[in-house]
Amino acid sequence: MAETIVLITNDKLEQCIELYIKVFNSEPWNETWTHETAKERLTDLLHTPRFLGFLFYDNDNLIGFIAGNSKKSYMGLTFYLAELCINNQIQGKGYGSKLLLCLEDELKKRDIHSLYLLTSNGGLAKAFYLKNNYVINENRIVMKKNL
Repeated sequence: MAETIVLITNDKLEQCIELYIKVFNSEPWNETWTHETAKERLTDLLHTPRFLGFLFYDNDNLIGFIAGNSKKSYMGLTFYLAELCINNQIQGKGYGSKLLLCLEDELKKRDIHSLYLLTSNGGLAKAFYLKNNYVINENRIVMKKNL
């Protein structure tokens, strides 16, 4: 098994789109991503100012990616983790945790001292982040309004 983690580049976008659709259109998310909508989402993310993302390969097969962007706050830079996507057939084997650690190490090198993310309440994603020493921010809430 030859695992490699590399920076996301434009030429790898199509691989990310395919994986994104496969993962998030399956259990437990059951979303309805099309090639067009996933391409728009990931292209927009890739072109966000201060973007940073990594691809995770095993024997030249893309098995996951992590991506987001840093933002200025009154305390310095913070990082918004927009996407973490691992092939759903191999989830639970530590690949997501390896990607998180890679990202966290790179953020420390860039003098970024915090990161935040949004995830569903309950379920596997929340449990995954709690297992990786993330905490629920009691000072913030997510608000929504349907239009």
